[in-house]
Amino acid sequence: MPSHEYDLVVIGSGPAGQKGAICAAKLGRKAAVVERKKTMGGVCVHTGTIPSKTLREAALYLTGFQQRTFYGRDYTLKERILMPDLIFRADAVMAREVEVIKAQLRRNQVDTFEGEARFVDPHTVEVVTDDGSLLLRGEHVLIACGTRPAHDSSFPVDGTRIFDSDQVHELESLPRELVVVGAGIIGLEYASIFATLGVKVTILDQRPVLLDFADREIVESLCFQLRQLGTVFRLGEKVVSVGFEAERERVFAKLESGKTVHGHALLYAVGRQANSDQLNLPAAGLGADPRGKLAVNENFQTAVPHIYAAGDVIGFPALASTSMEQGRLASCHMFGKPCQVPAHMIPYGIYTIPEISMVGRTEEQLTASKTPYEVGLARYAELAKAQMVGDEHGMLKLLFHPESLEVLGVHAIGERATEIVHIGQAVMGLRGTITYFRDTIFNYPTLAEAYKVAALDGFNKL
Repeated sequence: MPSHEYDLVVIGSGPAGQKGAICAAKLGRKAAVVERKKTMGGVCVHTGTIPSKTLREAALYLTGFQQRTFYGRDYTLKERILMPDLIFRADAVMAREVEVIKAQLRRNQVDTFEGEARFVDPHTVEVVTDDGSLLLRGEHVLIACGTRPAHDSSFPVDGTRIFDSDQVHELESLPRELVVVGAGIIGLEYASIFATLGVKVTILDQRPVLLDFADREIVESLCFQLRQLGTVFRLGEKVVSVGFEAERERVFAKLESGKTVHGHALLYAVGRQANSDQLNLPAAGLGADPRGKLAVNENFQTAVPHIYAAGDVIGFPALASTSMEQGRLASCHMFGKPCQVPAHMIPYGIYTIPEISMVGRTEEQLTASKTPYEVGLARYAELAKAQMVGDEHGMLKLLFHPESLEVLGVHAIGERATEIVHIGQAVMGLRGTITYFRDTIFNYPTLAEAYKVAALDGFNKL
């Protein structure tokens, strides 16, 4: 069996794997990436981040959603929107992104192999390709194999009437009524997209609170805006079984409370299962939790020091942005260039409609830690740019220390929230205060000037 020697063997070509391999190459090391056939870019490109966010943009464009403030609630760019209309844009973006990734790896002289990877021993990975098998030996190994939707035997996912998030783009038509089981980030993102498309959505989740890591006021605003689109929330309700009634051509979800919820289709979005179960981990001296997640230390090392793991396979926050940085940091550490990113400086972007973004601590976290704080608030209704783009409900919150004025957290909901949060992130990274926002001239009209409005509001409360 052919064998190849590398300084780093990466399993998975998603954000963590890409950046880990490229970082190693830039440090002068020989790196290889293994990815399953025709899935270069991983879940991020093929079934996760890229297609779902592109679907969101297509839905916003084709429905004319953001123009309804001006032209009325019945305004739409296309009278009858079909799934092919939505998928067309996603397919184009996905194809382009795969080419970009391949070019980046090629430019940095990272070898790529298409096939199924599994450990033979702690330093050796066997790759099964269409042409046979080969062995890759690595001084270090980075596991970045990603995740897939978790399934339950009592939920018969068929990809048509009852489907998971990976199968959304295989739907032939839009359902009239959709039941979403699971109100995590993925469930809420798809629920809001379908609601924008005019689908009647019911969201079920056994947790009584949505997005418990996010600011409560922001989450309440999201729920309000989704309810305006006709979305129904049934929280604190455990789903015990789902099924399909052929004679009525409707799905149903039976709840532990005795209620039954009906719809034309059901999206099962309860958790993710890591793909580590396909890697023969025992041969490497490793084990995983029931969901396949790998435990790592602050440097992304597993229990076997030369084997690192990054991205969704290590669990929360499981964002493409954080995965990229985890892969890079893992490579830096394994090759003697350690560096760290403060955990409180990680931004979160939730691509619901409207989108949510945050960096730093929430009011709830500050209260729990007995840290004094004050709030500066800017509502999009006060911003000329927001009026121009048709967003009357967005807001930006600045949390800051009432004495030092240091910025402790930034929370935003509304148009381009995931873009403008980085202004606050930069100021926080430099240990800046809200004085910066008060004294800085922002272009007018922009959404960024919300920072000045929020800072002035904060000073008014002191």
